[in-house]
Amino acid sequence: MFKFKRFIIDQNGNSLVLVSISMVTLLAFVGLVVDFSKIYVIKTDLQKAANAAVLSGAQELLTNESNVEGIVDTILMKHDEQDNLESLDINIEQDVTVSLNEEVPLSFAKIFGVTSIDVPVDAKAEIKPIGSITGIVPLGIDEQELEFEKEYILKVGAGSDLAGSDDSNFGNGFFGALDLGGRGASNYEENLREGYDGVVEIGDILETKTGNMAQPTLRPIEERINNCDFTLTRFSEIPRDCSRIVLVPVYRPYNQTGNQLKEVEVVGFAYFYLAYVGTVDESDDSDNSGNNGNGNGNGNGNNGNGNGNNGNGNGKAYVTGQFIAYAGTGSTNDGDDVVSFGAYGIRLTD
Repeated sequence: MFKFKRFIIDQNGNSLVLVSISMVTLLAFVGLVVDFSKIYVIKTDLQKAANAAVLSGAQELLTNESNVEGIVDTILMKHDEQDNLESLDINIEQDVTVSLNEEVPLSFAKIFGVTSIDVPVDAKAEIKPIGSITGIVPLGIDEQELEFEKEYILKVGAGSDLAGSDDSNFGNGFFGALDLGGRGASNYEENLREGYDGVVEIGDILETKTGNMAQPTLRPIEERINNCDFTLTRFSEIPRDCSRIVLVPVYRPYNQTGNQLKEVEVVGFAYFYLAYVGTVDESDDSDNSGNNGNGNGNGNGNNGNGNGNNGNGNGKAYVTGQFIAYAGTGSTNDGDDVVSFGAYGIRLTD
């Protein structure tokens, strides 16, 4: 009897049992942490792939479903996630949604009877009219309903009448150059060549630029045209890196004194395809290509003294092209009263 009681109250070896139990429990929790860390990493990679796929696919929402699908497939292949695509939902001119799912095998969780777990992710991107952006060029157009696939004359010299032009292209307002981030012909030319590096948003007031600005217009526009061997057609796919596609502000008159428009208010943005740049001579309205310095129509070569690319005459520059519906960079505008002029930004949504 005495030995039994002593056995009951004897605690020798209990600590070893408790340590063993604790070690098993600790190892189980460490194993779960390893498994859940694995799940977290895989979920993060899946989400990155899904986000990249919808953001890239949304660039083609203004074309057709086939283009969107092609871009999404390409991005998923680059991330090695094409086999995990569960669904792809495309609403043309609105949004694209990608759902991915990967079955992840578990290691330590097997002791609880769980051998694998599904890791699903969703990503959705939509296009909305651009509300603010960097990179616009210092040209613009009066607020009006733009017609895609129609030729517009985007810029003419101050007060000029372009021979043979359709006056309806001008709407009822002024087409001309803008001052962005400073005055001067060199600043204007650089902004045409590279795009203005400041942020411009709807509601901003911009100063107009006076003077013909012929040569500062011809040189950078010619460079943009020559650097992109692409001709816009109705069903053509626009290269994403094409320098002939520029973003311009759409504006309404803000400060006008007599016939002189001094300031304009930005009401939206539009993408413009540069088709041609040239000059019109003040004396005879002859059309001189920006590619050839032909004097007043009588000289030859690029160094003529008239209205060509390197000429020093008084010709008035004009730029022709078409407005296009295009989705690119830029912050979107959620206002209910926002009017779209064909320029869309892309954003992820919940």
